[in-house]
Amino acid sequence: MGRQRPDTPTLEEVAARAGVGRGTVSRVINNATGVRESTRRLVQQAIAELGYVPNLAARSLAVRRADAVALVMTEPDWRQFAEPFFSEIVRTLGDTLAETGLQLLLTLVRSDTDRVRFLEYARGGRVDGVLVMSVHADDPLPDMLADARMPTVLLGRRSGDESISYVDADNAGGARSAVARLVEQGRTTIATITGPLDMYAAQCRLRGYQDALALAGLKGGPSLVAEGDFTEESGRHAMAELLARHPEIDGVLAASDTTAAGALTTLRAAGRRVPDDVAVIGFDDFPLAQRTDPPLTTVRQPLEEIGRAMVRLLQEEMEEPAVAWRHVILRTELVIRESA
Repeated sequence: MGRQRPDTPTLEEVAARAGVGRGTVSRVINNATGVRESTRRLVQQAIAELGYVPNLAARSLAVRRADAVALVMTEPDWRQFAEPFFSEIVRTLGDTLAETGLQLLLTLVRSDTDRVRFLEYARGGRVDGVLVMSVHADDPLPDMLADARMPTVLLGRRSGDESISYVDADNAGGARSAVARLVEQGRTTIATITGPLDMYAAQCRLRGYQDALALAGLKGGPSLVAEGDFTEESGRHAMAELLARHPEIDGVLAASDTTAAGALTTLRAAGRRVPDDVAVIGFDDFPLAQRTDPPLTTVRQPLEEIGRAMVRLLQEEMEEPAVAWRHVILRTELVIRESA
């Protein structure tokens, strides 16, 4: 008889031999979708070379899956669902999940009753993981899902101390680059229209704006800040409010492209030329930004990359639960058009 290997090979050794992660090895063992054929062959070769034998009990649990992921939208204001951000994210997540064979289930959770009902639904084995978007600072749902050991990934975060896995854009850095552009153009009275300030993304964009003003030695202050809610209507109202306070405004950073579009409407009605009198910069780089008059300079959020990263992190958590929280922050890019 041949001499047996003294130690049973582990999943980690197979992963190291194949040059992939533990989650990828697990997906190959469980014959799951979402693995390239070339990668699958590498893993199978490593399994054969090491003589790895999967834990059948663990495998039987792993394959007992719903093959579905819930996308939970927690925004209490129905108007937000008409904004491009939501449709773009849903489209990106749907396209990415389609490549993995997982079904996307969309659900609205806006009250304590909704949260309890959804938690029971998720714990009942009807979904394998949860993606959560539009989280506000006081939302307990992510913690409830974590306590239930449900694989969960957030789009954005509730605060700088967020522990749950999330994917976010560099909101502060994006705002800093926008204000730097306005400063380079000689603008000296620069205002901002924020998003809802109970959302960390809006707080970060405000902080980036304030940091960039301080770096340039320009005065800011509360009177140059107007809170909006990412909608076009709020952009119109906030811009009117800012002009009433500071008729000398010559630069504006809006927290979204739709907010910026509203600001452009108000500036036009007030007889202000963009960018001659007032330069305007948005945030997101939706198709809308190319259709405004003038076309909008804006901070591009990498929505495709955000969606793919969210799905990748969720798959890793589904395969390797309770290993570690994962936090990903993606770079933004300033896209120059005619408004600034």
